[in-house]
Amino acid sequence: MASHASNLWVLLGLGIAGILLAAKKLKKTIREDFGAFIDKLLLLPPPQPAPPKAPHPITGLSFAISDVFDVTGYVTGFGHPDWVRTHEAASSTCPVVSTLVEGGATCVGKTVVDELAFSISGENKHYESPTNPAAHDRIPGGACSGAAVAVATNAVDFALGIDTVGGVRVPAGYCGVLGFKSSHGAISNTGIIPVSSSLDSVGWFARDPNTLRRVGHVLLQLPFATQRNPRQIIVADDYFQLLKIPVDRITQVVIKSAEKLFGKQSLKHQSLENYFESKVPSLKEFTRTKAIANTKVPTSRLLANVMQLLQRHEFLQNHGDWINTVKPAIDPVISSQVCDNAELTNEEIENLNTIRNQTRVAINSLLKDDGVLVIPTMPTLPPKLGSKEIISEDYQNRASSLLSIASISGCCQVTVPLGHHEKCPVSVSFIARHGGDRFLLDTVQTMYASLQENSSVIADPKSSKKTISLEESAEIAKEKGNQAFKEKQWQKAIGLYSEAIKLSENNATYYSNRAAAYLEIGSFLLAEEDCTKAITLDKKNVKAYLRRGTAREMLGEYKEAMDDFRHALVLEPNNKRASLSAERLRKVFQ
Repeated sequence: MASHASNLWVLLGLGIAGILLAAKKLKKTIREDFGAFIDKLLLLPPPQPAPPKAPHPITGLSFAISDVFDVTGYVTGFGHPDWVRTHEAASSTCPVVSTLVEGGATCVGKTVVDELAFSISGENKHYESPTNPAAHDRIPGGACSGAAVAVATNAVDFALGIDTVGGVRVPAGYCGVLGFKSSHGAISNTGIIPVSSSLDSVGWFARDPNTLRRVGHVLLQLPFATQRNPRQIIVADDYFQLLKIPVDRITQVVIKSAEKLFGKQSLKHQSLENYFESKVPSLKEFTRTKAIANTKVPTSRLLANVMQLLQRHEFLQNHGDWINTVKPAIDPVISSQVCDNAELTNEEIENLNTIRNQTRVAINSLLKDDGVLVIPTMPTLPPKLGSKEIISEDYQNRASSLLSIASISGCCQVTVPLGHHEKCPVSVSFIARHGGDRFLLDTVQTMYASLQENSSVIADPKSSKKTISLEESAEIAKEKGNQAFKEKQWQKAIGLYSEAIKLSENNATYYSNRAAAYLEIGSFLLAEEDCTKAITLDKKNVKAYLRRGTAREMLGEYKEAMDDFRHALVLEPNNKRASLSAERLRKVFQ
């Protein structure tokens, strides 16, 4: 890593004023961050625009980046000390990182990746592997293990990764957070070390769907549009047979949520084996060229093989010369996958590309603009640290089969946590057509609360049978909402406060608390509406006046905001927040 004095401030070449970098090397002996970080740094956003202009879209959020993204003045480490030793510090910052900083977020560090970002285990012999915060004796998953761990431990609000054959999806599932793999090519890979250029997609982690969506809108540079719901939820029944945990633990959660939100008519069951066999005819040619003796090999396994061949071929194209020149110490498992395979012929490469194109067309045709494909994220619970399970042929085949659909087709995929099974995180994955990233982010936003609710009931059926009063249930929901709020899980807090309101609709505190969460995600109109309802129910609710004043100020309704802050001062003359807010607005009117 490039050496940086802890108090040195360096102006970054991001093309905007006010972005500073303060670098502080993280000592390996400190494990307070569960080993997530390689370097601590600070990329600060530019100043907020003056009212009435809207604030930056992701203001107040902190994030980390996997050590494959360039930052001015740092060697991008790529998970290997020999790479650091043989490369210069980056002369410019990756545009993806710059976009997020310009959008109002603060970057606080670089996180650990697997060796050469190649595997999906999350174990790296060159650096202390990050600890899975959800199951300490289990692997965190890779390649972007550190990024997932940083989000799971609340060290940051979101984190960036690269997903080639599962680099974001796998650690998200194993660490119990949301992970989004964008459509291939939807976000620029400039300033990112490539693994396999035709498979690499930018991805990101978050703890709640609203943050996931807000970050996505900035990265994908999406204009405002009305949120859309899916018309079809397609469950890939044969792919769920790859699971080694009870299938119903996952499928019933999705089915119950889909029925509740979109109606039974939205659900469809599909055998992808038969579908791919008819829609991807080049797979038959693939079995001939590879001289596969057993022509009954499932299409899922064939697609997995295609993915692995493309990854190896393009990885060597990108880094073969460096490996041959430097002769770095590479993990034997990775070395055997990368170096101990025959080179592909031009005919084979052409056929692999044909398969990729046909698979994308097939998925797009199946899902259209309003369909979501449901598959398991991974076939098992996170394997135990140091176990041979992750290098077993059975594990590799099952995992690669599940991961290959989105990797080969280039479609977007999201990993959604569904609580725990046998004290380990479990998850489900949703896939949308290539280019359907906004729609997939909308779908997660719509379904998340219901998925969590049904997951809790299915995981612990007894919990739903306890009989308590509506008021008690409402208070429990409110307290859970308060806890989620403290943990900055805004969307989860909103869902819990909404549940409290459903159970007891005449409690001003519930509306006022939900308004506070709405303010955090920038939903100022909804916050204003909730505060007005709270004030109707309780004319002396000071917090409701303060929060409505804040919402109105952000909406440019300065006079009304001033009235609210003054009213709060009448109720509580010594309230510093009300006093400061009123004074600030008074200066606006001067």
